[in-house]
Amino acid sequence: MRKDTQDLWNLVEPYVRDAGFDLVEVQSGREPSGWIVRLFIDRPAMPGGVGAGGAAGAAADEPTSSESDGGVSHVDCERVSRDVSAALDVADLIPHAYELEVSSPGLDRPLRRLQDFSRFTGREARIRMTEGVDGRRNFSGRLAGVDAAPAAGSDGVVAIECDGRTYHLPVGDIAKANLVPDWAKEFKRSAS
Repeated sequence: MRKDTQDLWNLVEPYVRDAGFDLVEVQSGREPSGWIVRLFIDRPAMPGGVGAGGAAGAAADEPTSSESDGGVSHVDCERVSRDVSAALDVADLIPHAYELEVSSPGLDRPLRRLQDFSRFTGREARIRMTEGVDGRRNFSGRLAGVDAAPAAGSDGVVAIECDGRTYHLPVGDIAKANLVPDWAKEFKRSAS
């Protein structure tokens, strides 16, 4: 993670956590519309189960609170945005004008930390490695668990079942990882 992004993460994470959410990802950079700071938040994993990781955004006719389905509502995003915006203004980490966006991580939620991979064990994921394992850099399959302390100095290892075998991927070598949306489950949920 770039230093400026890490500094933003360190500043905003306590405010996100105090609001009752996990900080999933921080993005910052110039876009055609100007400088954007984008935060993705999610509800913490529920004891004994997986958190919702709901769809990005909420329509006007959806509930304004996400307590019923465990996802993140637009009201939740507005509340976090107000708290984080004030903290960013005081800290003055960004020396130019910017727009702050706060949203849920969406159905293809990014996976960054060992706890993310553990939380979504059993779900389908795509992982791209920097160096790779066994001559391979791209993996798509079912998350099969984590090993938090496989070796001294390691960030942990993620197990993924892919192409008929289980690969053990060091978290420190993962360049990008996302959940694969379960469209059948989503269509069933939206129909009910």
